[in-house]
Amino acid sequence: MGTVLAFDFGEKRIGVAVGESELAQAHPLAVIHAQSNDDRLAAIAKLVAEWQPEQLVVGLPTHADGTPHALTALCRKFAERLGKRFGLPVGLADERLTSRDAETRLRETGRNAKSARAVLDAVAAQLILQTWFDTLPTCHVPTPHSPA
Repeated sequence: MGTVLAFDFGEKRIGVAVGESELAQAHPLAVIHAQSNDDRLAAIAKLVAEWQPEQLVVGLPTHADGTPHALTALCRKFAERLGKRFGLPVGLADERLTSRDAETRLRETGRNAKSARAVLDAVAAQLILQTWFDTLPTCHVPTPHSPA
């Protein structure tokens, strides 16, 4: 177990979150605003070098009914690139409605649309990572039976 980086992939921006497997708590980290794939991967490489994750997670968008759409294939390709580039396992997490949930949460903290925009994708990545943590199988340690 260890550090996990998660990504909310978008064609214009990539939100990034970080968390520790042991704590199973995600936190927003950054938003990458790079135009080219090379620049995006360079920014991610800096984060990977800094945080030394043992796992990466990419949000997988689908329609509300779970069927794939155009961005689903792009996210899968992005996940494959990350795995090949960094030699780390890459998990996929359901990201349906995470952007809306992130907007709602930011509004509840008193942010307006303009001030929320700067961190929206990082908060969406946080929700993706939290979803991933919450759906991992838990380890149950058997308790010893007391003698009868």
